Amino acid sequence: MGTEKGWVYRVDEPHGSQGWRPYGGRPERWRGTVVTDDPKETAEYVAALVVTDLVTEWERGGAGQRHVRVIVWEDREGYGPEDAVFTVEIQPDIDAE
Repeated sequence: MGTEKGWVYRVDEPHGSQGWRPYGGRPERWRGTVVTDDPKETAEYVAALVVTDLVTEWERGGAGQRHVRVIVWEDREGYGPEDAVFTVEIQPDIDAE
């Protein structure tokens, strides 16, 4: 009762000297809201859900790992990682064989 919390996330990918842009050919797929009702389900939890979904899609499509960042805000989307509750950046393993 009264423990619901709304989290907003976005996945971005690097775009050279222009900085970052929404990830993928369908950016709306990687931007959304997650509502939690357990205080243990924090911004880190939401980011983990999104990363799990990303990795599953990469593995299913045979795309390998990509360079992305997942940004999570509380209640509404902000501008970038500077006003986010949590940000995680995933980088491909350059030493992978």
